[in-house]
Amino acid sequence: MKLLILDRDGVINQDSDAYIKSVEEWIPLPGSIEAIAQLSKAGWTVAVATNQSGIARGYYDIATLEAMHERLRSLVAQQGGELGLVVYCPHGPDEGCACRKPKPGMLHTIAEHYGVPLARLWFVGDSLGDLEAAYAVDCQPVLVKTGKGEKTLGKTLPVGTLVFDDLAAVAAELIHN
Repeated sequence: MKLLILDRDGVINQDSDAYIKSVEEWIPLPGSIEAIAQLSKAGWTVAVATNQSGIARGYYDIATLEAMHERLRSLVAQQGGELGLVVYCPHGPDEGCACRKPKPGMLHTIAEHYGVPLARLWFVGDSLGDLEAAYAVDCQPVLVKTGKGEKTLGKTLPVGTLVFDDLAAVAAELIHN
């Protein structure tokens, strides 16, 4: 199975320091929906692992989050693709859960769902926490320069981190190489 795991905010859709609190605020980044659809049509399963502490903070509820993810699924389907499992951490940063990145709990959930080992799977994110979660379970950390990616480039990245301009560039690499 060819499995790719993505962070959401800053990789698939625009990020906001004020949080994405509604379907209307959930705006795809240019080329991201097409990239997921192209990967799907090329035989890749694309899953998502996303921290959503806005739930714990009371900014939006699970129904709203699920509506955002349904919008994402619908847009990918309109391009002829399919989105795989979407897992999220609803906890705040101080709750000590095992799922909030940089902890790798969500990555384990995805691997267990699909019955595949995490070693060498690509996990694409825009933050150091994403890359650290990937590195912790021997996934290939992949940084995109969208979202917080440019800022993250200025930090010490895990050894072996690959860097791409955006999700479309990641998709092109995986599909054509």
